[in-house]
Amino acid sequence: MRIITPQLSDQKFLHQAAQLLVDAFREHWPDAWRTLEDGLEEANELFEEGKICRAAVDDDGNLLGFIGGIPQYDGHVWELHPLAVQPSQQGKGIGRALVEDFESQVRERGGLTITLGSDDEDNMTSLSNVDLYENLWEKVKNIKNFKRHPFEFYQKMGYAITGVMPDANGRGKPDILMSKRVGE
Repeated sequence: MRIITPQLSDQKFLHQAAQLLVDAFREHWPDAWRTLEDGLEEANELFEEGKICRAAVDDDGNLLGFIGGIPQYDGHVWELHPLAVQPSQQGKGIGRALVEDFESQVRERGGLTITLGSDDEDNMTSLSNVDLYENLWEKVKNIKNFKRHPFEFYQKMGYAITGVMPDANGRGKPDILMSKRVGE
């Protein structure tokens, strides 16, 4: 596996990335990218000026996963969006390698912090379907993972839950906000 910066002119990458978004998010986030056209729109947005796009590919150039980043706060903070790994390749270190590479890319650009949102639309954690306006930080402190929600992956990578947006995706469906300091 190697990590590369794909080019907007690489139609093979764009189509593989679009299909990967549909496939990787289908089970727990079916409303994320429903069609190849939705995925293509997102994949094209990865190449907007100032953004980061990195891809993990195998020896034949097939896409294993990719990561994107959006600068915020004059480049001091970067939003990690999206991260997708082929479902058959998950758990093999590809996501970890992409996140570590992304962190290096952000540091090289002078970024200090990476932030991300990880939705819970499918009752994957103990933060879904509860009143998050009551004792929020107690609930965050005692969060439980019921269905392999990615927040634990990010915690293992050094990210901390820095906020929760209640009802972000409908009543009882929060967005879990996470951040990590990566710069000096």
